[in-house]
Amino acid sequence: MTMLSFRVADHEANEAQQWAETLGIDRSELLREALRRYLNQLASAGDADRWTATPLDEGERALRQIADWGPAEDWSDWAIDAAR
Repeated sequence: MTMLSFRVADHEANEAQQWAETLGIDRSELLREALRRYLNQLASAGDADRWTATPLDEGERALRQIADWGPAEDWSDWAIDAAR
């Protein structure tokens, strides 16, 4: 692991500490999780553009036909019959 160090306003540091205590975790864990989520958000920001720019190939489009089949048969009534 690499250590990161940065400055924040006192009220933000206090708020982070309060949340960490409320959640029962270390402040470092709270900050790591916040950073991880934000990085994921940034990484996914261009997903829609990449999806549009790279259309599905023939094999991927074939899966749409399966989705058109609709839901599988409902076998839940078998459990009721078996219980009788």
